[in-house]
Amino acid sequence: MKKQGIGKIALLLAITGGDDEKLKKYYESKNYMIYKGQAGSMDAKKIIASIETAAYRENIIMENYHEEHALYHAIIEALSGYCRGQVMLGEVLRSAGLTFTIVKGKLIDGDTSSGNWIAVVLYGQIGSPRRGFEHEAIGMGIQPI
Repeated sequence: MKKQGIGKIALLLAITGGDDEKLKKYYESKNYMIYKGQAGSMDAKKIIASIETAAYRENIIMENYHEEHALYHAIIEALSGYCRGQVMLGEVLRSAGLTFTIVKGKLIDGDTSSGNWIAVVLYGQIGSPRRGFEHEAIGMGIQPI
């Protein structure tokens, strides 16, 4: 497999169905920290909190300013793309049911000079709170630590 960027790694894991364990293990063997989870809410703060909680619980980030700050901005950037720029830190004004991935590691696989980065990808359904009125959306945020 050719060298990948952290964003592509996070994207691949987000859009891959249930058969992603092999891909996850491959990138973990290359020293990437990875978590894939799910969130759903009409409240952006709840989505942000779900992702931050998972990052702490899975030891992807430590309690320090640099890691917390990078994660927060990666989430906000991903949420902005997912909501097509219409994010208010409250209700997203539509229902969101999404898969998220968090990936921490080198910007480019194998490039030790790039320092540590964090990528967050949101992928799922967004739309009216009525069933059948949603569509796919995706957003990605990448930040240096």
